[in-house]
Amino acid sequence: MSISPKAALLEEFALVARALAAPARLMLLEQIAQGERGVEGLAVKTGLSIANTSQHLQHLRHAGLVVSRREGQSIRYRLSDDRALALMEMLGQVAARNLAQVADILRGLSDGEDAPEPVSRDDLAARLAEGSVTLLDLRPADEFGMAHIPGARNVALTELEHMAATIDPGTEIVAYCRGPYCVYAHQAVAALRKRGFNARRLDGGLPEWRAEKRPVTRINL
Repeated sequence: MSISPKAALLEEFALVARALAAPARLMLLEQIAQGERGVEGLAVKTGLSIANTSQHLQHLRHAGLVVSRREGQSIRYRLSDDRALALMEMLGQVAARNLAQVADILRGLSDGEDAPEPVSRDDLAARLAEGSVTLLDLRPADEFGMAHIPGARNVALTELEHMAATIDPGTEIVAYCRGPYCVYAHQAVAALRKRGFNARRLDGGLPEWRAEKRPVTRINL
């Protein structure tokens, strides 16, 4: 029996929703948003087995959220387009606004306090041009090497206390990481503010910055 055009459309929309309905796939999307990666690299990054990684990637590909290409013997994945990134961001925003548990988790990352308002990407670009801000990239070194915001300093959370000793206490600090699902920037801001620094998180992360065609720097690691 045939179905109506609307029912057919809703079924396709639901296909996308089902593809997002697994934490492992959200982790994979977060990693792919940093830059194109192969199955093995994604498995290492997410802690999934190669078989599970491949299976989840097929769900994401069938839903049109990622695309793949062959490079030698390996298959490499990237986001289908910037709308996939926007969908990821919107999912996080809706959850943070409407789910009390999400708000509680985020508040816990800030030592039980409400986090300060994030810095917009436009404001950060202006402050970088003025040289009036210290920018910290909290992602792992390999992701920093793939692409980062020009002028950013790469630092791990475990190294934050040592690095903070080298920063003028009067300097404004902006921290960023992978995007809407990453918690490193939240944790870094809380730690820095506890030490008396004027620190805030960037609204979004490297993927959102790059999606707006803003400049990035790459390092060959």
